[in-house]
Amino acid sequence: MSESVETRGDDRIELAVRDANNDGKPDLWVVDTDGDGQADLFQFDTDGDGEVDITIVDRTQDGMPDEVIDGDGGLPPR
Repeated sequence: MSESVETRGDDRIELAVRDANNDGKPDLWVVDTDGDGQADLFQFDTDGDGEVDITIVDRTQDGMPDEVIDGDGGLPPR
């Protein structure tokens, strides 16, 4: 786990979970944290180990990252 990141809310509603490299493990998570149906948290497994390596937060939901951090940002996938 890495440093905690602030999101729009405390929920974790996974809008999309994908296996982009067809290894049978998820490596992309698109998450809504405030229940408005729009993504504001994006997480990526870049090395194929099934763990989040990069977390991007878009608190303003304008398509521009407000914060990019290494690790899961204290918000591991369920």
